[in-house]
Amino acid sequence: MRLVGEDWWSMTRISFDLPDASRLALKLSVEGMAAELRLAAAVKFYELGRLSSGAAADLAGLPRTVFLSRLADYGVDTFRLTEDELRRETRRA
Repeated sequence: MRLVGEDWWSMTRISFDLPDASRLALKLSVEGMAAELRLAAAVKFYELGRLSSGAAADLAGLPRTVFLSRLADYGVDTFRLTEDELRRETRRA
């Protein structure tokens, strides 16, 4: 939710140490490892319902459409509707 006058696009820097062996085992550059970690975190928060697809895409640093297309790589459903939600959506169509 945006508040009037609030800088909604500010960034927080988080840093932590990772074993070089992990990055090397994944055959990733430092930048590649950072991108993979951001995407993995975004996917998990989305899967748990803690972030919307748009917020998760922002966390991953990807456009929403690209983020949604990458969910399948992690075995996560793009759209999660309950049975009741599916019925309501079907009635609207």
